[in-house]
Amino acid sequence: MLSVKNLEVVYNDVILVLRGVSLTVPRGQIVALLGANGAGKTTLLRALSGLLDIHDGRITKGEILLGDRPIHGWDAPKIVAAGLGQVLEGRRVFGEFTVEENLRVGGHTRRGSLTDSIDEIYTLFPVLKERRKRTAGYLSGGEQQMLAMGRALVAQPDVILLDEPSLGLAPRIVQQIKDIVVQINEERGTTVLLVEQNATMALSIAQHGYVMEHGKIVMDQPAAALLEDDDIRDFYLGRGELATSYRDIKHYKRRKRWLS
Repeated sequence: MLSVKNLEVVYNDVILVLRGVSLTVPRGQIVALLGANGAGKTTLLRALSGLLDIHDGRITKGEILLGDRPIHGWDAPKIVAAGLGQVLEGRRVFGEFTVEENLRVGGHTRRGSLTDSIDEIYTLFPVLKERRKRTAGYLSGGEQQMLAMGRALVAQPDVILLDEPSLGLAPRIVQQIKDIVVQINEERGTTVLLVEQNATMALSIAQHGYVMEHGKIVMDQPAAALLEDDDIRDFYLGRGELATSYRDIKHYKRRKRWLS
């Protein structure tokens, strides 16, 4: 459904951030993308959704395919209309709009009945129906995350990019978000690329996983295998001594093994 081939991205014509990234998100699956802060995950999502230019970034090499269509030269509105949606890190709801106004903005490219689409979101997120007239800026963090996801889903995308949906949320809310991701994948058939540092959550629902480090994909395995990998468990699941950086964990040995 979504594939990236040998992608390179530069910021300000100077800083090379992505260094030959390749990955595949099969139709109807959930794929997890893991990596420490600064690994290049958000830059990859910006490249996929056409948002690089507003951050002074550009693709210098490689291609992005949505289905069989190359989209790496398209702008963001065209990409959204083609069936790719994104939930940005930090939620980014329109704080001065009501919940329903946020959802209507998300349905700008929707073909067909917007009212029906919004009703589907209210079914998926009952709390949003209860809060539909409330100003979004007054919602809790978990409710804002649900609103951000609902806003992206109103357009009924074929593929949705989720950037750190569990960030800053209580464990109970993280479980709700996890269940909703599974639900939209299974019931709607929405393909999901899930970018997370919460590896337990991401890998428990994904079919496949990738690990990024310094702008490169350094590991690519079925999600169940990544959950059992010693280095992944050390860094993400807290086994053993606490490390402050991914590089602190058997870095030379790991990179030598992963890149061999």
